[in-house]
Formats: sequence, C-alpha cells, structure tokens
Amino acid sequence: MSAGSWRAMQAGDIPQVVAISDAVHGDLTESAELFAERLALYPAGCMMFTLGGEATGYLISHPWKPRSPVPLDTLVGALPADAESYYIHDLALLPAARGLGAGRFVVEKALRGAANAGFRVASLVAVNGADSFWKGQGFRYIDDDALALKLQSYGAGTYFMERELP
Repeated sequence: MSAGSWRAMQAGDIPQVVAISDAVHGDLTESAELFAERLALYPAGCMMFTLGGEATGYLISHPWKPRSPVPLDTLVGALPADAESYYIHDLALLPAARGLGAGRFVVEKALRGAANAGFRVASLVAVNGADSFWKGQGFRYIDDDALALKLQSYGAGTYFMERELP
C-alpha cells in the first residue's frame, strides 16, 4: 500500500462511516445504529482508512454463521457463540482511496486474523459490481436457491461469495 493507512475504528468514526457508505453504496447504505452495533460487538473487525488525515474508507467484519447473510440494514443483537465462519459485512472506499492497494491490504489482514482465530471459511455479499474485486481476492460464487432468497433485500446483481482460509 503506497499511501494512507488503516487504523482501528472508534465510536466517533460512525458519522464518517455513514457518509462513506452513503457515497459508495447509494440505496444500499445502512444506518448509523448498524455500524455502531457491529463496532460494539466486534471491534477487532472494524477498521478505518485515512488518506491525508481524512477518513476515506472502512471495513466491518465479524464472526458469523456459515452461509447465513444478514438482511440489509438489520441489527443482529449479538454474535453467535457457535460462529463457524468469518463474515466481511462491508468494505467501502471513496474514489480517492481506490487503486492504492488499501482494499487488498485490509482484506488480507482481516482474513489472516480470522484464520489465526481458527476460522476456516470467510464469506460476504458482493453488491454494485464488487464481485470482480472479491473474485480477485480468492472468493468464489456460491449458487444456492436458499441463499438467493436471503439476498433479496440487497436487490439484483448481488452475489454470496466464500473463500477457504488456510
């Protein structure tokens, strides 16, 4: 990564997370309450990317149930005690932060941490054409009718993807 840096997300970052989500995801943006909940539930999986002192990206990730994507903008209340997979809830970068290797860097870091914690699979929901990025990170498409029903809240052009962890 040639510029910018990742750091731990803090509660005071939530307004910037919402602004980045709004800018990147449009109609698929989620509430401040959701981002605050995920940070409170699993701070180790929440990171902010800064460039020139400005917040320009974030990652939200946490342990979760295999092949069980959470509907868009839904609070979960608690992480499952028997979580068997690692879920990348959201990675968003403003245009200024793209092309710097920031996304690839933080994904590798998160997945390394997940593997070290004993998780053997990571999953995510790819939206807005991001599936090509995730495919480049080793994720593969999971074609399953039951999953397709769970993804309806995300709209068309949405893919559930998984990656085995070492």
